[in-house]
Amino acid sequence: MKPTLQLRQGQSLAMTPQLQQAIKLLQLSTLELQLEIQQTLESNPMLEMLEEGESSEDNLPVISEEDLARLRQTSNEVVDFSAPEQSSAASEEWSDEHIPDELPVDSQWDDVFEVSSGTASHSDEDFDFDSRNTATETLQEHLLWQLNLTPMSDRDRIVALAIIDAVASSGFLEMSAEDIHQGLLAQWQDEDDLELDEVLAVLHRIQQFDPPGVAAHDLRECLLIQLNQLHEDTPWLLDAKLVVSEYLDLLGSRDYKLLMRKSEIRENTLKKAIELIRSLKPQPGAAIEEEKTEYVVPDVYVRRKRTRWVVELNPDIAPRLRINADYAALVRRADSSADNAFLRDCLQEARWFLKSLTSRNETLMKVATAIVEHQRGFLEYGAEAMKPMVLANIAESVGLHESTISRVVNQKYMHTPGGVFELKYFFSSHVSTAGGGECSSTAVRTMIKKLIGEEGASKPLSDSAIVALLEKQGVQVARRTVAKYRESLNIPPSSERKRLG
Repeated sequence: MKPTLQLRQGQSLAMTPQLQQAIKLLQLSTLELQLEIQQTLESNPMLEMLEEGESSEDNLPVISEEDLARLRQTSNEVVDFSAPEQSSAASEEWSDEHIPDELPVDSQWDDVFEVSSGTASHSDEDFDFDSRNTATETLQEHLLWQLNLTPMSDRDRIVALAIIDAVASSGFLEMSAEDIHQGLLAQWQDEDDLELDEVLAVLHRIQQFDPPGVAAHDLRECLLIQLNQLHEDTPWLLDAKLVVSEYLDLLGSRDYKLLMRKSEIRENTLKKAIELIRSLKPQPGAAIEEEKTEYVVPDVYVRRKRTRWVVELNPDIAPRLRINADYAALVRRADSSADNAFLRDCLQEARWFLKSLTSRNETLMKVATAIVEHQRGFLEYGAEAMKPMVLANIAESVGLHESTISRVVNQKYMHTPGGVFELKYFFSSHVSTAGGGECSSTAVRTMIKKLIGEEGASKPLSDSAIVALLEKQGVQVARRTVAKYRESLNIPPSSERKRLG
């Protein structure tokens, strides 16, 4: 067969750079969006932030009448996230005449525009003390700081450094005192051999460091160290030491009857001793190496105004942006120089960026409003009134694809009178009810948590008993479903929830 040329017409899905940028901004969280805006402001001279109380027509440059008309049109292109009606007006103003669609598909911004990469400048005035001093102190550093303040011979200090090096982040020793002794002997260069008693003596000294219970071999030793550091007049101290030293296994298995019989401690006294033991820290190192607190900034606010719920965007999540009037006035249509082409490309990219931010703003408002309409019962009565809802329900309401809804609800938060919730929280599967209806799995979890919270301390509810109580309320669930929901709530089984009455 001879090679031939054939012309075929077909359709294929392609993504323009505008669509790629809109999708990227849509799925960013609040903190990631602020970082993206900051990077864009640094790299694109055409964009600038509109300060509070500043008008979009302030500080217009003195130019010709022809450029003045074009400049006024450009300087009015402001995206205000605190006023949805102004955002809609700006979106209507940006028609296809301002943003052409002749860019090649399946390409990137760098393939079309040559935008300079800005670098963040750090001056003395911009010094952020809090951001540069947020490193938390590790347990090793905390112990070394106390070691430097402790008078000790050079021989003992070498042993102390080896012991501190063997302390894990939880506060327990990762190796025994014997192993530490053998490791030191292999590197010991002193004339006198190192004895195990010397290692134990230094270990007991380090065990008096803060936090109490540090450098212990196991949980029993850790708790005993903390109890020994309490004052002798502490109530029920001797009983607590007896339980920890001799009957910690029975306490862990919650076999209180056998514990009282073997220890010869009465129920009321044992209850007080257990309360004292629970006040101790089973992992002393966790108090030092705490995780950094992460703050959640809500994207939307939901407030009740009379008989209806109102959804508003958080005006603090993104700044107001506009086209820089001074740089926009430098663009000449008939000029084909490299500098003018650079400015023209920056101006075009700035307009697309503002339009993408407006699109993100409007889409988030649509999805949040639809969620509030579906979950009105949750806002009025709590989690037990949550309705089953999936992505397809919201996609059908707002006329968008499910993948778009998934991007919108990812890492976006809503502030309600009942607290701050991620938008994903409002989506849940359904559980059948006795009347043939449906109940949200979130509501079932809340009901399970409420039942366990009201159970008796000495006779906690088993999963089968919870199933029976839910059936009385008209909710039909299997025992394994209750166990799965209970584990998702980090609630232990009934055998581990047993308490003394």
